[in-house]
Amino acid sequence: MLKLGYKASAEQFAPKELLDFSCLAEEVGFDSIFVSDHFQPWKHTDGHAPSALVWLGALGARTRRAVIGTSVLTPTFRYHPSVVAQAFGTLGAMCPGRVVLGVGTGESLNEVPSSGIKWPGAKERRDRLRESINLINRLWTEDRVSFEGQFYRTESATIYDKPKDKVPIWVAASGPLAAAMAGYLAEGFICTSGKAPALYSETLVPKVEEGAARAGRNAADIERMIEVKVSFDSDAGEAKALTRHWAALALSPEEKMGVEDPMEMERLADALPLDRAASRWIVSADPDEQVERIRPYVELGFRHLVFHAPGPDQPRFLKLYAKEVMPRLRKAFG
Repeated sequence: MLKLGYKASAEQFAPKELLDFSCLAEEVGFDSIFVSDHFQPWKHTDGHAPSALVWLGALGARTRRAVIGTSVLTPTFRYHPSVVAQAFGTLGAMCPGRVVLGVGTGESLNEVPSSGIKWPGAKERRDRLRESINLINRLWTEDRVSFEGQFYRTESATIYDKPKDKVPIWVAASGPLAAAMAGYLAEGFICTSGKAPALYSETLVPKVEEGAARAGRNAADIERMIEVKVSFDSDAGEAKALTRHWAALALSPEEKMGVEDPMEMERLADALPLDRAASRWIVSADPDEQVERIRPYVELGFRHLVFHAPGPDQPRFLKLYAKEVMPRLRKAFG
């Protein structure tokens, strides 16, 4: 069954305001709510970066039905994996069957300023994530865990409040090796929309399936979630203009490599023309066009779509999308 979710933009809104938006999302029919876990936003002016762990506790208490989780948290630098295991064990115990731990290898923008570390290369970040997932799973299933890995250690560690049902771990990937890791060891796979179509069809999805096959798993059992960047408004010009706030998403990896200051990231993003700022978004005033431009992702097996909208008036977006687009998506794709 198709699942339709809401991306809570923690980099754009203050925590209480964001909580109200997310409760409205559940009220108007969204199935899930996912929040990013940033220490710093990509925009300094009017930026926000609430703690996802604290915020998710409030979200769990205020909602009743929606699946909630991170998209994504990095359990390897700012947090020791055992702390993540404890926090999500608690969330899973309080909100049974509704919590997802979405994880990724991280960004220097969040990890370097908060800890002063030297940012490691991609291989070490993947190795840390793999080891972290292994340790978290052990802490959720065993008592008195003494663990000595390449990066992390515990000594007779016990998570006393474990969820009755395992909290699923979903791995975010933008490249082939992380996608294969998701297929090999995770319950789900996360990626974001708006990149070259071949990346999804020729690299990410096949690598998830390859990883699953290597582990002797059925790839169909791995949840495929994609954050879909949509700017939908009754005025197409306004829909395009709204993407300006998130222009940083259009920066190439090379352009933002090593940028760890939100003020510098904002400067780079502000220099982009509007057409480029809007390039990652499905911009439209036509609900049927929204459906057709989302179709390729669904046909690749992404059955969990989490919508990220760029505008300041999130209640307007939530009500409009729930009324005009979501029924069409459910009719088209089940």
